[in-house]
Amino acid sequence: MEKNDYMPLFESKAGKWRGVYWFYAISMAVSISFIFIYRVMHFPQQTGLTRWAWIGISMAELWFIIYWIIAQFVRYRAVSRYTFKDRLSRRHGDDLPRIDIFVSTADPQLEPPLMVADTVLSVMAYDYPPEKLSVYLSDDGCSDLVFYALYEASKFSRVWLPFCKSFNVELRAPKAYFSAVKQVPSDDPTFAKEWREVKRLYNEMEEGITDIMKLGRVPDHLRKHHKGLREWESGASRTNHHTILQVLIDGRGNKEVDIEGKPLPMLVYLAREKRPGYPHNFKAGAMNALVELLALDAHGGPLYIGSCCFHQRDALTGKKYEKGSHINWKLVNEIQEPEIENLLEETTKLANCSYEENSSWGTEMGLKYGCPSEDVVTGLSIQCKGWRSVYFNPGRKGFLGVAPVTLLSSLIQQTRWSEGFLQIFLSKYCSLIYGHGKIPIQLQISYICYNLWGANCLATLYYVTVPTFCLLKGINLFPQFSSNWILPYAYILVAKYTYSLGEFLSCGGTLKGWYNDQRMWLYKRVTSYLFGFCQIIMRYLGFAELNFVITGKNVDDDVSKRFEQEMMEFGTASSMFIILATIALFNLLTSISIARSIIIKKPAIDLDSCALQILLNGVVIIINLPLFEALFLRKDQGCMPASVTCQSIILAALAYMLR
Repeated sequence: MEKNDYMPLFESKAGKWRGVYWFYAISMAVSISFIFIYRVMHFPQQTGLTRWAWIGISMAELWFIIYWIIAQFVRYRAVSRYTFKDRLSRRHGDDLPRIDIFVSTADPQLEPPLMVADTVLSVMAYDYPPEKLSVYLSDDGCSDLVFYALYEASKFSRVWLPFCKSFNVELRAPKAYFSAVKQVPSDDPTFAKEWREVKRLYNEMEEGITDIMKLGRVPDHLRKHHKGLREWESGASRTNHHTILQVLIDGRGNKEVDIEGKPLPMLVYLAREKRPGYPHNFKAGAMNALVELLALDAHGGPLYIGSCCFHQRDALTGKKYEKGSHINWKLVNEIQEPEIENLLEETTKLANCSYEENSSWGTEMGLKYGCPSEDVVTGLSIQCKGWRSVYFNPGRKGFLGVAPVTLLSSLIQQTRWSEGFLQIFLSKYCSLIYGHGKIPIQLQISYICYNLWGANCLATLYYVTVPTFCLLKGINLFPQFSSNWILPYAYILVAKYTYSLGEFLSCGGTLKGWYNDQRMWLYKRVTSYLFGFCQIIMRYLGFAELNFVITGKNVDDDVSKRFEQEMMEFGTASSMFIILATIALFNLLTSISIARSIIIKKPAIDLDSCALQILLNGVVIIINLPLFEALFLRKDQGCMPASVTCQSIILAALAYMLR
């Protein structure tokens, strides 16, 4: 293609409603300025609790102001990408690059093998030349249950892939597809016949995997079905085992085909070697055994957050980007592939527990070690080497993932993320230091917005507890309702919630979903971020070690049903729930006390002076209505455990009596 005939594969356009956001941001900045002026001008003259409470609320608001300014670097310049798929074939023809897709799992109890099998089948059915697609399952739990599920998926793929292609199936994870299409359409006899047969085969696969999960092991009579299942006969355990590498489908050279005679993608299982005394570096170590967001796009690229992304191999192997260098995919694809025996031998060497010793793996090559958010550190390192990332969110989703469906699982996941982000900020990988002179300053600050998630806990915790406590003491921390100084506070309250609601609805959300989102904003900050923040402090003081907590994804039908009804799932005793319930109950007791004093016409506080504190108290109560329901009204398995309820009532009552 001549240079003058060059056609871009995509175009970038400014995000929708950018002008509206600019008006919102500028007006918020003006209101914030007035609040800062108010805090300075009305600093209390009296000493004691009033002054200290005022200093505390001022510091909390100052932190919110600083963090809000940082967040604007993420949001103010959003762009969207629009692709031209027809130009891809015109530029490259059939010489598309080879793609390796990695699927990671670590615990068959928390990440059910059937779910893993569905995930693998969905990526095998990717709309890409199968002879150039390889799928690798990294099993960091070294489970024969997972291997058996993958073996069953490899057999089912010979039917599932041609079915998806023949009938243009978009939901290519079988479980999701058959859940959405519960009955076979009757208007197409050919499709109906194929649908019934594929559904029957999937039910057989599902039943077989479910049976071995109930049994807890692969029975001896099933081990003879594949030589890979004999790898566990030597007593391999999760933390002490040899390298297990099995090619279930050798897709190279059209050696294995589906029921229509068409080639299949390569499918490989790997459990890297683990031995006592050799650090395995959690998920990052597992990923390294396999290699050689919207608004951030305009600043030099979104963060790498571990999922739903593609990398060039050179970027992951530590190479710097060289401007003007272009990969000739035709030459790359013509490279002679090694025989499978040589491939297994060489890969096994890289998957042993000591291959990283005296090497650059985990530091200059592959995913970085020593951080729960190893993906973000790795992405920053890649960008600092000159590589650029782009964010693309197609109308038809390229990936189908699974998120936590219980509140506790979600909070545990957020704890790990906030801990990892804060650790990055306090390490040599702080974007302001590590990225200085290597990536745009806007992108450096955008990273900081995520790095400081955990630090939000203190200001938020102060804001939802101390003003309520001061309300009981008759201490005024905000402007009088009759004062003009209340206007910036009122504007921020109305504008923030109005804009966030409009943004949420425009993205396809619901009013109830937005209400839940506001609740999660509070819950994350006073539990997950607090725990992550404390964990980092304890680790730097030498009282804690790095730990990687796997997020549970295994749920029963009752939990799934409540999740679909948008009911919050408690059901398990947790210190996080004690914090949430205690805060909610303390605010409720305060509200009852104030209402009682107003009813008997003997108010202990100046209602005009404390109007905003009463409003804040009311907002906290409204946000926590589902929590009160879980504490006192619900009788299902997702209600708040009695132990949590009792402890929270005692703590809230003590706090109320100590006012």
